[in-house]
Amino acid sequence: MADGEKTAPPSSKAQIKRATRARKIWSLLASLFLFISVIFLILVEIGSTSNKPVIRSTYFINLDLSDIIPSSVPNSALINSIAQTVGLHDFYRVGLWGYCEGYNGEGVVSCSKPQTLYWFNPVSIILNELLAGATISLPTEITDILDLVRVVSHWMFGLFLTGACLNFLMIFVVPLSVFSRWATLPIMIFTFLGALCTTVATVIATVMFIIFRNVTNNAGSDININLNLGNQMFAFMWIATAFSIFAWLIQLGECCCCASRRDVKTGRKRGSKHAYENEAGAS
Repeated sequence: MADGEKTAPPSSKAQIKRATRARKIWSLLASLFLFISVIFLILVEIGSTSNKPVIRSTYFINLDLSDIIPSSVPNSALINSIAQTVGLHDFYRVGLWGYCEGYNGEGVVSCSKPQTLYWFNPVSIILNELLAGATISLPTEITDILDLVRVVSHWMFGLFLTGACLNFLMIFVVPLSVFSRWATLPIMIFTFLGALCTTVATVIATVMFIIFRNVTNNAGSDININLNLGNQMFAFMWIATAFSIFAWLIQLGECCCCASRRDVKTGRKRGSKHAYENEAGAS
């Protein structure tokens, strides 16, 4: 029979379900991928918001101030000890909503209150931690890019939150694509938007924090600040992105492949040939 030619519709609901089983499986697989994506996006969202297992070790970047005065400076060990006395912690771990702070040997001791549209400002963090009247001078290479970091961080925050919300919503909507290919089109578009927001946010975070780390670690200064990327956070981001893209690709394929229940009912497509085996044997 020529492609696109209408055929006689199956005679029972069981046949229709069997004829469209492949589409149902792919739709449920897309929902599963979105569910996995949302789980990892939640881990990204709650990273460094509280002093709990997994959460406290999920961060974009670790600001190490334990040796803020280089060893080349006379009495550096004493000065670093004084720096801790006046309020500085050994490290600060930055998340999407805030940061956690702690000491080497003790681990994280506290986390900041979650803040909407939070952005990583090392100047503010350090100065707020120092006792009244104490101050410290940061390299100009760091302070010069803070405005850019603020703007980009706000975009990253909004995109991660939007991507998580869209992916969560589409978990329940995607299975509806089994009923009609026309319904699959808007579902595919919203799945694409969720994947796009997640991907762009992940790329922004990756590029921004790598650049910030390189600028900070390479800055010439009388103080010693080391920044390290949080591998766990970056793994969570890219896993969420990958599964979000996989779900979108499945929906894109379903726009033209795999017969929907409407296709089978109207005779536009037959779907799985196994649905008609008993009918063929009876005839």
